[in-house]
Amino acid sequence: MQKLCQDVCQLTKQVGLFIKSERLKFSTESVEIKGKNDFVSYVDKTSELKLVEGLALLLPEAGFIAEEGTSSKKGDIYNWIIDPLDGTTNFIHGIPCFAISIALMRNDKLVLGVIYEINLDECFYAWEGSKAYLNEKEISVSKTKTLANSLIATGFPYYNYERQDEYMELFKHFMKNTRGLRRLGSAATDLAYVACGRFDGFYEYSLHAWDVAAGAFIVQQAGGTVSDFKGNDDYIFGEEIVAGNKACFDEFLGSVKTYFK
Repeated sequence: MQKLCQDVCQLTKQVGLFIKSERLKFSTESVEIKGKNDFVSYVDKTSELKLVEGLALLLPEAGFIAEEGTSSKKGDIYNWIIDPLDGTTNFIHGIPCFAISIALMRNDKLVLGVIYEINLDECFYAWEGSKAYLNEKEISVSKTKTLANSLIATGFPYYNYERQDEYMELFKHFMKNTRGLRRLGSAATDLAYVACGRFDGFYEYSLHAWDVAAGAFIVQQAGGTVSDFKGNDDYIFGEEIVAGNKACFDEFLGSVKTYFK
């Protein structure tokens, strides 16, 4: 599993170079609209094709759960969960925060995660039974003990506004009761930053498995805790996630529960 993880890291860096080079000549005329505020370009699609092709060579029996649907293969035991460009809107507008996110699931269990933030050349990764790493250095979640001393990350809903009122009330609560909130525009990067202690916690709803699978696994391997808004384990496919360090997770989750009942 360690060798497989190393190979996946190399693959993401190769595809990351492609994404970075395309950014230099990218035109907004190349953007396609999948849905309200949901964009895709040839860069997303080509990146996913490159990842699927490379991962198929590394683990031929595995299937794919991929954002752009470039492969419909389903594995009996193993399935890759891929976001070829998390932070597409940032990429389109030239904002330097976007990443590749890859997770491997064995049956219903995550066993590997890689997030490559392209602009800073930072590769976060972990495999089953390992610690979590950033560019070969071990990382861990923060040791912040209280919400009052925490820096929290989140994402703004951009098409599903059904829970907007609850979201805004919780947002105001964290504005008043933390050191601040950040919104980078890439859930994968947010989770990677929780894993290495830059953020103390992250929460968001209306997310997909490819947005969170790798990051959730890396956070856990870095000593953190992950759940859905109810404190249960339905965070990969349940479209909502709370992640943070163990010291202040209960207080953090308690605040989320107060507003999302």
